[in-house]
Amino acid sequence: MKWGVTGLILLPSAGFACALPPSVILTLPTGHYIAAAAAVVAATALLGAAAHRMPELRSYEVARGVDRFPFAVTTYLAFVGFLGLVLVGVWGPTDPMHNLLTLIFWTGVWIALPLASMVLGNLWAGISPWVAPVRMVRVLLGRRGSVGLARFGHWPAVAGLFGFSWFQMVGMVPDDPRVLAQAALIYWVVVFVAAVAEGEDWLQQGEFLTVLFGMIARIAPLWRDRAGGVVRWQVGLPGAQIVRMAALSASEVAFVTLALAGLTFDGLSETFFWLALIGENPLEFTGRSAVQGVNSVGLIGVWAVTVAAVLGALRLGRALGGGFAVGPVVLSFLAIAAGYHAAHYLVMLLTAGQFTLSALNDPLFRGDAWLGLPPFYVSFGFLSVGWVVTSVYAAQFVAILGAHVLAVVLALRLAGPSRAVAHLPLTALMVGYTVLGLWLLSTARGI
Repeated sequence: MKWGVTGLILLPSAGFACALPPSVILTLPTGHYIAAAAAVVAATALLGAAAHRMPELRSYEVARGVDRFPFAVTTYLAFVGFLGLVLVGVWGPTDPMHNLLTLIFWTGVWIALPLASMVLGNLWAGISPWVAPVRMVRVLLGRRGSVGLARFGHWPAVAGLFGFSWFQMVGMVPDDPRVLAQAALIYWVVVFVAAVAEGEDWLQQGEFLTVLFGMIARIAPLWRDRAGGVVRWQVGLPGAQIVRMAALSASEVAFVTLALAGLTFDGLSETFFWLALIGENPLEFTGRSAVQGVNSVGLIGVWAVTVAAVLGALRLGRALGGGFAVGPVVLSFLAIAAGYHAAHYLVMLLTAGQFTLSALNDPLFRGDAWLGLPPFYVSFGFLSVGWVVTSVYAAQFVAILGAHVLAVVLALRLAGPSRAVAHLPLTALMVGYTVLGLWLLSTARGI
């Protein structure tokens, strides 16, 4: 399916679609999938609460060696690459599907990188475009102090994530290369100035990509610990890193719930249900400008409902005789955020990812083969093949179910000594999230 430049600019969500074709997916027994997943999550929670035993989630060191790629080098190269992509965004092709900035950011940074980090640990730490520039400028200025930004905790990252979520889901043209380049450059400068003033470590709590990718990577079964120029490779069951994390602060809880709410609203805003709720005909969508106001309210509303649901379940759990401190238990929702991120963007990776490979292989559109790949045509035809769509939905199903089962296991470990009945409110919430996540992936969409 080919889109003109005008169509892509006016309907960017269509250009980077995430959903499977309704004509195929709606023929699958998705109701059985959803019911089975809900039953598995509920059984896991109830049996685990009754048995009072959960896996240890230990980690083991499997190798160590010299750190041959220090962050000072890799993040400097990432900074140079970022500047190059901004220039491509400003002066390159206006078609988002042929501009390396839009392709690399939306497909590479926003989808492929988190997916890889869920397996190999925090990869963003080595390619953040701020670390090396901030370190160099602070050395040149002889600056060692701070200005007190640390007292704001993770609230700057919360603001950054909300702004990004609004830009992606509600903004008029998030895929327009010029707009994306300007937004990325402005954001980079703001974070750079703040980090130079406060210190490099501030990025770990003030920059939303650093915080988000760092949290998602905590479910990885393989990761690296760096210290004193030595790299230690660790392995463990998914979640082994999460149970060793410190309890979340109020601002970190806000960040995690916003990450969940953003993914939820991204799926919800395209459904027939939501479009009917806001008075839009799903078959005659009037455009993003017509729903910008109501979708802004919707994003905030979904976040508010998410916060209320999570905190309400934990409060009920405490009332029924459980520990359920907010800071530790909300860590378990990192598994849900990671799993839904993978499932939600899988189809976009398979579709827009083809454009990305094509552009990287022939960035100047001269018939080159920089990656050694033969010329190929981007095709979405596989999304009309029944067994392929079934396989993709099955992969999404496994990601959602696995994430929620892991979240249940983590919640049982992090809740502290509790009566079995105290786990019922959180179990109900986990089951509800499972049903909602799978329904959003399988329901009819209008845009």
